Amino acid sequence: MSFQEPLQSATAQKIETARQKKDKGDQAYKQGDTKGALMPYHEALMFLKGLDKNALESIGVGSSAPPPKDKDGKEIKEKTEVDELIEKIYANMSACHLKNENWKRVVATADQVLSKNETHYKVLYRKGKALGELGFHEKAVKILEVVKEKSPADAVAVDEAIAKFRKLDKESERAHKNKMRGFLNRPEKEKASAADA
Repeated sequence: MSFQEPLQSATAQKIETARQKKDKGDQAYKQGDTKGALMPYHEALMFLKGLDKNALESIGVGSSAPPPKDKDGKEIKEKTEVDELIEKIYANMSACHLKNENWKRVVATADQVLSKNETHYKVLYRKGKALGELGFHEKAVKILEVVKEKSPADAVAVDEAIAKFRKLDKESERAHKNKMRGFLNRPEKEKASAADA
């Protein structure tokens, strides 16, 4: 038995265990248990994170060939099976967090996916929606407009979200102006004491 064989076996076992955990999370999600799905997804990531690229190549999951280049000569990042699995897990986690209205976690998990695949428009939509719910209306609208342009099939849901966040942005702007108008109409003494507070 060579030194590589136990390493290959351990790596393959980690990948298989991660797949099983992901499947368990998928089942929980399908049953509507979005909170229960998060733990198996998290556990799956623990098995996948940090797997050595050389070990992956030795079991045929990666490629030892130099990365291919696009027409401009830039390296195209080739995804391994593990990369794709991690991307799917984070995408599923972002869906769970969206259902649970945990907006900051939606953004964090969406960013993990988008760092590997910037054309994952479903996840980009989730990020835009979460940013809008967090009060970053302008940023949300910009992201959602990209989704609408690149993924016309999602136009109805995107248009609804854009309309909602534009309305909320106008309302908060109006409230801010009214507050400032009230502040500017106060006598000078009140302004000074309010500014000191």
